[in-house]
Amino acid sequence: MLKKDKVKVIDEELNDEKISRFLTLKPYGDESEDFHILTRAYRGLPIPYFERFLEMFLAEKRDINAKNAKGISFMASIEGNVRFPEFVEILKQNGAQ
Repeated sequence: MLKKDKVKVIDEELNDEKISRFLTLKPYGDESEDFHILTRAYRGLPIPYFERFLEMFLAEKRDINAKNAKGISFMASIEGNVRFPEFVEILKQNGAQ
């Protein structure tokens, strides 16, 4: 019989150290580093933590308007996601286009 040895973490409290780890992620191939970091943070952080992440991201002088290989900005790539429009609003409030 298989034993479950991992506990699913729900509503984990994320501190600045854990949030800032997203800033150290490296892209695959020749993908834009800032676009990759934004994408991973968007997929991995709930809205309040994403907002804190953006503060850190911008403090490091990173490009909030980073583009993918097709020339599409990060914000444009998620704008159609009607499930979480709050992310787009947070990006706009922080200067994304």
